[in-house]
Amino acid sequence: MRFTLITRDKPDALQIRLDNRDAHLAYIADTGVVEMAGPFLDPNGTMCGSLIIMDVDSLDAAQSWADNDPYAKADLFEKVRIEEWKKVIG
Repeated sequence: MRFTLITRDKPDALQIRLDNRDAHLAYIADTGVVEMAGPFLDPNGTMCGSLIIMDVDSLDAAQSWADNDPYAKADLFEKVRIEEWKKVIG
């Protein structure tokens, strides 16, 4: 099953994101469930959130993945949304 993790960073949290970016990218690589991911950018081109598409067995597994992401552990996010997603094109 595919799930999307859609996040929005807290205001003025870019340094938190930068400080934890290497750990976040290593977590993505180590867990092996992420098919596609990348940051949202504000009008100035600054990272301000994330979109992650993962293939896991359940919503609980997606939530667990999200909870254990180094970004989440660093309290980067103001908003987090997880939705089941169906790939149609691509």
